[in-house]
Amino acid sequence: MTNGSNATSGGLSDLDVKRLFEDPSPEAHAETAVKIAGKFDSHSLTEDERKIAEDIFRVMAGDVEERVREALSKSLNDIPDLPGDIAKSLAQDISDAVAFPILTNSRALSDEDLTEIIATQGASKQVAIAQREVVSAAVSEALVDSGNEDAVVALVGNEGAELTETTLEKVVENYGDSERVQDPLVHREKLPITVAERLVAKLTDELKDHLVGHHELSPEVASDLVLQSRERATIGLLSAGQDEPNVEDMVRQMDRNGRLTTSIILRALCTGDLTFFEASLAVKADVPLVNARILVHDDNDLALRSLYTKAEMPERYYPAFLAAIDIAKETEFERSDSDPDWRHRLILERMLTQFEEPDDEFDVEDIDYLLNRLSRIEAQATTQVDETAAE
Repeated sequence: MTNGSNATSGGLSDLDVKRLFEDPSPEAHAETAVKIAGKFDSHSLTEDERKIAEDIFRVMAGDVEERVREALSKSLNDIPDLPGDIAKSLAQDISDAVAFPILTNSRALSDEDLTEIIATQGASKQVAIAQREVVSAAVSEALVDSGNEDAVVALVGNEGAELTETTLEKVVENYGDSERVQDPLVHREKLPITVAERLVAKLTDELKDHLVGHHELSPEVASDLVLQSRERATIGLLSAGQDEPNVEDMVRQMDRNGRLTTSIILRALCTGDLTFFEASLAVKADVPLVNARILVHDDNDLALRSLYTKAEMPERYYPAFLAAIDIAKETEFERSDSDPDWRHRLILERMLTQFEEPDDEFDVEDIDYLLNRLSRIEAQATTQVDETAAE
């Protein structure tokens, strides 16, 4: 550094250093910190001047006045080539106002620094780390292992956090019953299918619907969730005497995310859910729901056939759909208090007759699903009979 009041053009001046010794006020130190940090970030300093600036930062990081350290932290938090020891010193500061700018933004902190801070510093610092723009897999795992639910909530809600399948499984195992964790977790852009399916039993109805619409699930789990949702809606309709539930939003969401499969539509129809079927074909054929409903209920089979074709549904499934629709329409307004599942059972039995021809190429998974569902209904009916007899 040269003698006189100024060093190289735009560089660190003697006055900057002199002021630190002659004016001990916190205001002067804070102003000097901001000024030197600006020059450091602009790369206008020589190598020797940068070393002097770094030494000044180290002294200021230990300043007794919080406002000085805070000014320094805010000025240095977005400098990627800041020496790691300075960044770490500020990140470990007793004051959150000093530590947070570095913890949330500084790229000068290594994964080793961050995991050490998670293990040794307070809960608020863990939350700050979870909010970083990018959180590595190792740091994410350390945060989940920390036992800090607030940090986990922030982490799973951060799309910049890398969460491995193993780490996500830990989240479900340790925090899966917490609605605070469930909501941001289910709303992540992507979830492994194993994680999504482990979440199913823990979620509220609303979050289950989102899970079906946005994340990959096995066909059976997805179908069961759709049918549970629709059955709940139907029960609510019957008990409250309200207008027909609008399923179009759910169906459109599923279609946008590639979840509105032929299998799910077929399985829903097995329960006699004509509304879901009508909404599905309306969305797939891009026609108004009221038009789709008219075509489905038209006595002329050509009307249904035209809608089915426009929706680009598989031709080989048409006989099964037709059989289910016929019996669903025949029994749409019939109910039995003594056997509430008789309609489902009748539709399933009629559907299964469509799979008996050896040259048909229906998916084995769908046949198994229909058989399993029929078995569950029959087993439930048997249990109810036995309980009635015992009474």
